Amino acid sequence: MRPGLPTGTVTFLFTDVAGSTRLLREHGAGYAELLGEHRRVLREAFEQAGGVEVDTQGDAFFVAFTRASDAVVAAESARAALADGPVQVRMGIHTGEPFVTEEGYVGLDVHRAARIAAAAHGGQVVLSQTTRGFLDGDIALRDLGEHRLKDLTEAERLYQLGEGDFPPLRTLDATNLPVAATPLLGRERELEELVAMLSNGSRLVTITGPGGTGKTRFALQVAAELVGRFGDGVFWVPLAGLADPEVVSAEIARTIGVREDLAGSLRGKELLLLLDNFEHLLDAAPMVAELLAGASGLRVLATSRSPLRISGEVEYPLEPLPPSDAVALFVERSRAAGRVLAPDAAVEAICRRLDGLPLAIELAAARMRLLTPETLLGRLDSALPLLTGGARDAPERQRTLEATIEWSHDLLDDLSKLLFARLSVFAGSFPIDLAEAVCEADVDTLASLVDASLLKPIGEDRFLLLETIRQYALERLVEAGSADDLRRRHVDAFATIAEEGYAQRFDAEAEWSDRLERDHDDLRAALDWLAEHDPDEELRLASALGWLWLSHSHIAEGRRRLAGALGRSRLGGRTRARALTAGGVLAAWLGEVDVGRAELAEALGLWSTIGDDPELAAALDVLGWVLVYAAGDDDDALEAFERSLEVWRRLSDPAGERRALTGVCQVLVAQGNVQRAEALSRELLEIAGGDARAEHFAFHFLADCALIEGDCVGAEERYRQSLRAALPLGDVLETSFEVQGIAMAAAGRGDLRRGIQLAAAVEALWESLGTTFSVRFWDALLERYIGAARTALGTDANTHWNEGRELAFEDAVELALGLTTREPGSTS
Repeated sequence: MRPGLPTGTVTFLFTDVAGSTRLLREHGAGYAELLGEHRRVLREAFEQAGGVEVDTQGDAFFVAFTRASDAVVAAESARAALADGPVQVRMGIHTGEPFVTEEGYVGLDVHRAARIAAAAHGGQVVLSQTTRGFLDGDIALRDLGEHRLKDLTEAERLYQLGEGDFPPLRTLDATNLPVAATPLLGRERELEELVAMLSNGSRLVTITGPGGTGKTRFALQVAAELVGRFGDGVFWVPLAGLADPEVVSAEIARTIGVREDLAGSLRGKELLLLLDNFEHLLDAAPMVAELLAGASGLRVLATSRSPLRISGEVEYPLEPLPPSDAVALFVERSRAAGRVLAPDAAVEAICRRLDGLPLAIELAAARMRLLTPETLLGRLDSALPLLTGGARDAPERQRTLEATIEWSHDLLDDLSKLLFARLSVFAGSFPIDLAEAVCEADVDTLASLVDASLLKPIGEDRFLLLETIRQYALERLVEAGSADDLRRRHVDAFATIAEEGYAQRFDAEAEWSDRLERDHDDLRAALDWLAEHDPDEELRLASALGWLWLSHSHIAEGRRRLAGALGRSRLGGRTRARALTAGGVLAAWLGEVDVGRAELAEALGLWSTIGDDPELAAALDVLGWVLVYAAGDDDDALEAFERSLEVWRRLSDPAGERRALTGVCQVLVAQGNVQRAEALSRELLEIAGGDARAEHFAFHFLADCALIEGDCVGAEERYRQSLRAALPLGDVLETSFEVQGIAMAAAGRGDLRRGIQLAAAVEALWESLGTTFSVRFWDALLERYIGAARTALGTDANTHWNEGRELAFEDAVELALGLTTREPGSTS
């Protein structure tokens, strides 16, 4: 043990100079003198408060204190001494119970303190919740709320020492990176290398290695380190649950919130995509190459057991953990299992025996609740030679991992073994209620698998089998001869959920579409199994999911699955009608308008024959929108909407009536039938009954009518009312139409500059989303008002257009609503 270091409960203080690169550029050779003075000041403050300097690297300090209050005094003293100088230091403080080795401190508390410091800004001191608990109440702290640090673990409450005003902490509160059970231990060199690669020009880096080397956890940490460096975000796209390379692009689009034209939406963006578990989807690699070729600001980090083999790829083989990191991981995971260990010779031998493979180490450490290190080592020495004796064609490290999984499995009781095998039927993460329904799980047995590190809890009462472990469990399920029975139970459970979602698609669309999206991997797996074993049930399940594929823009995948299911099954009646309704809309949105119209016509005939009026009216609704936007057939669209409206009214269904009446009003506006459109729009407003979407459309159509008739003052007020109703819906496209309407009205009443700026802001938004719209009557209005404004302004029009394109869309909304008096391009 390194002498002189505090032991037991220790408070850590980390410091780092903010903006060191800028300071070096500004002061040149004088920076060394500034840095030396900064070190002298900090050391004096730390020594006076009883701190022990653990490490110094570059311009950063790592100091330990026996009392939390001493660390706070030191931080405040150091900050005050530097306050008037050019060097500003960020500081983080955390308290824990670390291990002390000959090299210094090891453990999660050290990492936590460093992460807290990294989240702060120059001149800011940030404390953990744990440290706060050791302080007296008279120390001035500001509650900064809960934050996820870049170690990816659960959010924790952080506090600021003093009352200074700083920008938001540099944390992970705006990313979809998942919560990790524990911070990453080790890999500092590899982490630095990967971050540098992706920051300095490498556009595609693939982390390769066999299962169990920790590729996913390491890649997630690389991505976390890069949050904030890419202006348009860092996104994790998990691919393990997908079986079809053709849906990879749709999964990427869904993850980053793009409804269509993925490639177009990425142009001009600065974005990092983490494509996780790519090895079984290598046929999608050319699509990744196309995305990279079309978007110069895109970076891709992939994990795969095999490289993607596309131009520009940099392969990064991930080696097992070095001995010191492997030992630290084993000690921490053993502590989590309930046994506090010192990093001794037995632990080192265990890690060597497990080849430094992180997954194998975690599985072995999970058994430390019952075994001493010496006993565990003896069992590994007897088990691994036997277990690795087969499969000699597999790499040695892979055989070690497989043997460790088998050894962990063999230690389970019979009930846990049975559940372990059954859980492999799930393709992705799964909720506890489905584990109970499909696999006859109970909480105690699930807990035993979690304790053995064979099953991962991932929040929201959901669990996940890592892919390497799931494949082993699936082999056990097949060996038991019960795979088909479990598959059928799995299919039945998800079919029931899909039917519930279909029944609630109008009343609780957001809730159910999100629920089904979480289970999409398993729904896909169910469809794939049914395609081979029961085509009629495949069609039934696919037809229940058509609305989801529409709602979440899985257009191509949905069309392909429905077309395939319709071709394999001869089932008629409601199931076929439902499949044709969804399939027809999806075909039309993909440009197959004639095919879509034909399928919808067949569906309408079936619904009429069956006598299901609600389904008939709903099918007429979707036909109307296809005819308006895909076919440009306003007359037939109006007929479809009016037939739907008649049915809904006969059924006394207010929600259905509002949906159909919205369609009628849209077509009447497009036709220029202002008198009837205005009357029905007022009727829609009267029957809205608190339906925000209905109110939004009613105001919008009334504004359209006013604009068509040249009443620009009235149109602007109504578009603003529509915009206020649209904002809570969170539909950015609907919001953009209202801003565009206000732009035309403003230009029409003489505010040419504002009108052009707002129109340009909408164009920039649509380009960023990779989308565009062209509807005849709307295009004519744009030309009438915005086109005329550009002509009137002459060369100044381009200046104002560029000003508008530079507006953030949120600022454009404020400008449209009159909430800001500052004009784009102004300096005030």
